[in-house]
Amino acid sequence: MAQSTQRVCIKISGIVQGVGFRPFVYRLAHELKLSGSVLNNSEGVTIEAQASTNVINEFKRRLAQEQPPLARIDNIIIVDKQTIEDELHFSIIHSESNTDAVVAVSADKCTCNDCIADIDNQSSRYFRYPFTNCTNCGPRYSIINALPYDRKNTSMANFAMCESCKQEYLDPLNRRYHAQPVSCPDCGPSLSFKNPDLTLNNSRLDPLEQTVNALKMGMIVAIKGLGGFHLVCDASNHHSVETLRARKHRPAKPLAIMVKNIQVAKQLVQGNDAEWLTLSGNERPIVVMRKKSQPELNISSLVAPDIDRLGVFLPYTPLHHLLLQHIDSPLVMTSANLAGEPIITDSANIALKLGHVVDYILDHDRPILNGCDDSVVQHIGERLQVLRLARGYAPLSIYSPKQITSTTLGLGAQQKNSVCFGFGHNLFVSPHIGDLVSIEAESYFHNTLHTFSRLYHFEAKQLVHDLHPDYFTSRWAEPLVNVEKRSVQHHYAHVLSVLAENKTTAQVLAFAFDGTGLGADKTLWGGEVLLADVHNYQRIAHLKPFKLIGGEQAIKQPVRLLLSILLEKYSLQQIVQLDVPAIQNLSTIALTNLDKVWQKSSSANATSSIGRLFDVVAVLLNLIDKVQYEGQAGILLESAANSAELPTAFENTDDSNKITEAKNINFKMSLSTDNQWDPTELVEQILNAVSSQPLTQVRIASIAKAFMDAIANMVCEIAKQYPQLPIVLTGGVFQNRYLSERCENQLQRQGNKLMPSALVPINDAGIALGQTWHVIHNTIDNSAYSAGKKPK
Repeated sequence: MAQSTQRVCIKISGIVQGVGFRPFVYRLAHELKLSGSVLNNSEGVTIEAQASTNVINEFKRRLAQEQPPLARIDNIIIVDKQTIEDELHFSIIHSESNTDAVVAVSADKCTCNDCIADIDNQSSRYFRYPFTNCTNCGPRYSIINALPYDRKNTSMANFAMCESCKQEYLDPLNRRYHAQPVSCPDCGPSLSFKNPDLTLNNSRLDPLEQTVNALKMGMIVAIKGLGGFHLVCDASNHHSVETLRARKHRPAKPLAIMVKNIQVAKQLVQGNDAEWLTLSGNERPIVVMRKKSQPELNISSLVAPDIDRLGVFLPYTPLHHLLLQHIDSPLVMTSANLAGEPIITDSANIALKLGHVVDYILDHDRPILNGCDDSVVQHIGERLQVLRLARGYAPLSIYSPKQITSTTLGLGAQQKNSVCFGFGHNLFVSPHIGDLVSIEAESYFHNTLHTFSRLYHFEAKQLVHDLHPDYFTSRWAEPLVNVEKRSVQHHYAHVLSVLAENKTTAQVLAFAFDGTGLGADKTLWGGEVLLADVHNYQRIAHLKPFKLIGGEQAIKQPVRLLLSILLEKYSLQQIVQLDVPAIQNLSTIALTNLDKVWQKSSSANATSSIGRLFDVVAVLLNLIDKVQYEGQAGILLESAANSAELPTAFENTDDSNKITEAKNINFKMSLSTDNQWDPTELVEQILNAVSSQPLTQVRIASIAKAFMDAIANMVCEIAKQYPQLPIVLTGGVFQNRYLSERCENQLQRQGNKLMPSALVPINDAGIALGQTWHVIHNTIDNSAYSAGKKPK
């Protein structure tokens, strides 16, 4: 019996443009002998397909199961259509515009193996061409100006294709079919090697060769990449790294290095299978991995001083690949920016702001329309944890099962800012913007808003910001009219971001530990235990607040934090007698003045921050004096605790009694009747441990480990009381691998279920998503919500 003919219209949304989806559909339709058409529009991909019912069913099955590697289908809508008689062919139709844009813009991806093969092939017209790409790789977000994703809407619009490129671009069976950045040496972008004043260097050598020579000579070169410039030098040249740090005024913060391949990486770092897979994945993030105790390759000790971690990444553009073909050493590659400012995307700003830092500039003439820094990730066991959401992962699109009826913009936090756009069934989290503490960062914030508004014709009907009225985002929203404005408490938004990534509204038991965020009681929170769902939260326990002597100054000079906690229990005369070098280094006048400030400080200037407690312990252990970069105390304590776990940790300690004592150091955090942990009790225990024996490396390691074990034990003791609820660990403190792994392993052993996070950072970069997730699920009285009351 003959099969009846059926015609269907299939609308697909998700990451389906610029990833080879139309040629995939075209090849599949020809294989199955379908007739019809496929086109890109601002809603995604629309297919009309006509064949027998069996063939249509096979076509639908394979669409879902055999999609291109960079594609992601979020939603498929299929409706029956009237058949068309005498239709014989399947065709690709030119893209059309639609003001109701819902297509997800793909993140930039690393160069694929096929293009690398072309670059290395002397007979290929792409041989050694630093802008080689195809449908399966290359720039996306960084070059797009408007949707749909067509060449005329990208920064390639002014590069007219030669006949050879045009032929590949128009051939549906070629992997460069409608690869919008496609080009070759005859028609595409080109490199230029410049002096810091932007004059062209007059060498006869080509720009790539000049760059290689400069790096081998120990010079610092600003190199234009996909989403911005890097400051680059030879990682094995100690003088070069030292010079870079001095010129950039970056004394201690770790620098990332790019290595030629995984084999080179394995000479420097060690990792599990998940870490190696992430390192070589399409996103090519910076992966923070553990240093080998005996590396097989020499790099400067100044790359990542005093810690056991190293940020490593692999080449992700043809230019990087060509560079590392000719340089045997790993390269320091750090974002080209001034402290607190976003990554620089054009050579004019390199000359203006970093002309004193660099010796040369390797530039090119393909404009970067949307700046995008490198993503930074690590693994908690086998689980991915994104620390900085940027190139490769962002823009991050999350499908919302709930229809978003009112376009919503989550404005995020003051630090590590990102923004979130919610409309239709879509949540789009922007790439990392940064700390909103400079005019340049604020400008980058505005540019990001304009980019997404332009791409999606987005106009927010609801704005949601942090509870803190002095955050830039709160002040930015305040004067706006004709838009509904709401606020969400900082730590609750941390929890909500994890709920959003897991697409749930359910209740969880959440531990939100970070630096500081304004609480509902107008004090600075940071060590919170919350019972929370998408509608509301209840603060059920927290660290007992202690005063910040001098406010922000206490964060920069954490001996003030230590003094504040000690003053809760001891007189100033008693404190002076304690064997604490950080206290003894303060003059009598300084101590007296700080005591007076502490006496006069109000409770509004107090914090319940676990992050600040890490600073206190690092000071007690003489690991820091002044904080040189955010999270330094946590990183140093993690490195110390990890060393206590090594088999060789106690090898050079002769006294067996001291070894036994060091291994048996334990601290306890007790929850009082008013559901608070008193930091003075913990600090006193640590102080006793510090004073009882000389502070050797072994003792520092053991005390750091015992401190974080005490926090993990406290987390797990509370979790035991809520066996029915998923556990959320969020906030920047849980970026500490030792603490997170200890908590997760112990929670699993006692039967608690963890609600994980992965692509959405648990630091402040996830705040915008959490804010948006709350608002799209609630119609609430904002003033009542801000106070932590149950919504109406």
